[in-house]
Amino acid sequence: MSVLKLSALCSALISAGVYAAEKPIQKDEQSIETLVITANPIGRSVLESATPVTILGGEALDNSQAATLGETLKGLPGVNSTYFGPVASSPIIRGLDGPRVKVLQNGLDASDASRVGPDHITTVEASTATQIEVLRGPATLLYGSGAIGGVVNVVDNRLPHERQEDISGEVATSYDTVSNEKMLSGDINGGVGNFAFHADGFTRDSDDYDIPNEASDADSDSIGKLENSAIDATGGTLGIGWIGDDVNVAFSYARLDNEYGIPGHEHAHEEDEHDEEEHDDEEHADEHEEESVFARLKQNRYQSRVDWQNIDGPFTQVHWLNAYTDYEHSEIEDGAVGTTFSNEAKESRLWAKHAPLSGWEGVVGVHYTSSDFSALGEEAFTPSTKTTSTALFVLEEKQTGAFLWQLGARFEHTKHQPDNNFFAEEEHDEQEEEHEEEHGEINFSDDSFNANSFSAGVVYTLNDKSSLAFNYARSERAPSASEIFSNGLHISTGTFEVGAGFDIELDEDGYELVQSTSSVENEVSNNVDLSYRYHGDTITADVSFFYNDIANYLYEQDTGLDSEQLHGHEEEEALEDEHDHEEDVTPVFIFRQQDAILYGFEAQLDWHLNDNLRIESFADYTRAKLDEAASEEGNRNVPRIPAMRLGMEFHWETDDWHAELGATHYAKQSHFASYETQTEGYTLVSASMNYYTTVADSDVTLFVKGNNLTDRVARVHSSFLKDVAPLPGRSFVLGARVNF
Repeated sequence: MSVLKLSALCSALISAGVYAAEKPIQKDEQSIETLVITANPIGRSVLESATPVTILGGEALDNSQAATLGETLKGLPGVNSTYFGPVASSPIIRGLDGPRVKVLQNGLDASDASRVGPDHITTVEASTATQIEVLRGPATLLYGSGAIGGVVNVVDNRLPHERQEDISGEVATSYDTVSNEKMLSGDINGGVGNFAFHADGFTRDSDDYDIPNEASDADSDSIGKLENSAIDATGGTLGIGWIGDDVNVAFSYARLDNEYGIPGHEHAHEEDEHDEEEHDDEEHADEHEEESVFARLKQNRYQSRVDWQNIDGPFTQVHWLNAYTDYEHSEIEDGAVGTTFSNEAKESRLWAKHAPLSGWEGVVGVHYTSSDFSALGEEAFTPSTKTTSTALFVLEEKQTGAFLWQLGARFEHTKHQPDNNFFAEEEHDEQEEEHEEEHGEINFSDDSFNANSFSAGVVYTLNDKSSLAFNYARSERAPSASEIFSNGLHISTGTFEVGAGFDIELDEDGYELVQSTSSVENEVSNNVDLSYRYHGDTITADVSFFYNDIANYLYEQDTGLDSEQLHGHEEEEALEDEHDHEEDVTPVFIFRQQDAILYGFEAQLDWHLNDNLRIESFADYTRAKLDEAASEEGNRNVPRIPAMRLGMEFHWETDDWHAELGATHYAKQSHFASYETQTEGYTLVSASMNYYTTVADSDVTLFVKGNNLTDRVARVHSSFLKDVAPLPGRSFVLGARVNF
């Protein structure tokens, strides 16, 4: 289906919906008019934002729960998942992910390693969240250049801000047949006088998940299973707050422990053991389990918030947010730690709301972040780097009649300090010494970037039911440390990764990796959003079109070489020999910059046909092209861009019952990069049933849900493991929630 036809279909549905009956509110709906974006310090609602925003909360969030943040959000328009199996999936917003999408916990960076590699999980937990906010398009003004593609803000009650005399909370449990996943989560909130407290926790345990048999490797010992996809995670949070008339103070501590398999990370010598006749099947299974690679993650996170309100003078409110995160992620093979990634991060944001000035209301603030990231071990592909960022920002709004004007600017300075010992070799032969004399040793000096961003938007109210929104943002992004300094075998992606700070030269001995004499530039995004919103008595509809012109876009280009062809990397060759990768040579990818264009749309419709039945539908599409061909074949396609989607869901509700039946079609992705393959389209069908009752003054929800009911083989084009890790097969989830 073409983009024009799909847009026409959405418009027709919007027009037809006006004639339906008056709209009741079903249990899994939210009142759009009252949803406040906590990620916006001015406190505007979704309808008052010039940029497209979606808030997932309440029962809609409960029904979307998954083990990872990416899988939880992938049903939202414009949002997809990187899908590194079920264990490590991050959000993709309009084709952008990784260091271009900020993942926040209550407005502050999650500070994990998920922006570095797809096999690292996001450490925010959706099962204990009250709402998740998705800001599409650049949101760099508040959150830094790492938000050039969008923001995902996970909100919970860990920092109490309201007095509460009674005890309230929720307990939820579920069981998923596809992986024998057992999940239990709960939270409790209460207080005495000016003091309030919050506690939450969760535990999740699963086995390797089922995949359709036809997607299995015929030579595998576990037909119908994705090996190394189990999860064992626990986490908890404690928060306290003092709520005064004009001053609020809150503090929280959170702990996360997670052990999870890394699909596709088993090493080939396991197969050699399998081929030896003297090993029986049981012994082989034991050795396979021992030698599978898994990750062990630990994180301690501290957050605080101080709010001053009702202040006299030029500023009426002042807010100070702080976070300290101690993150460690180790990859374990055969019982031994192979590589350890760690990040010690500090973040502080101080902002103040000023008194109205000529009709303008707004905030000014300062933002500081510090990240001390290290990667130590045989599979470390990027040097330890300390990164600091300091910024000033301002946001302003003014209402003039039917127009709500929104302006903003941010001035940011970022500095990377890499550890050059990562590039040093302990031993040099005569040939290598001659090379160093000619080209010089690899020695990066501190790298600094100034990123200046601004935006201008307007929301025009057409009438009491519809509005138009327009936003233009010019956003700059400082390249991440891994995009500049990477130089090593990145096992999870199956590539030898080379940063933009290097060049590959051809000399008499072969291909040589040398430090580049050219500087790496900021990415500069010029993004335009145009949205139409209709919120009537029987129908709610939103359609957004975007066009994003990015100068100096950083992407990984296939060099056509493999790591054995790079002179001076015998250590990588030895590592490949150790893991028996001779037949699967590691290709070399290097980060390069050129201009790129991304454009597309999102559309969603909620239409009440009568008191019991409503229809939800959505569609999204992203097209991404480089200005110049990235290969000799003339291929301009940006890699791993999700295909177009079209989804529809029927909701039926009466008395104490709520049922859903839905399907989402993923189109064939034929716009793929030179080293990718085409991904076939597929349709996923789901259904669910909820029953609501009351027990001892507590609200109880019993639910059952079926996913991929047709047991369809489905592969995610945006996944590095597309050919290894298809989506789960048919599954049924049983569970209960109790609110008290």
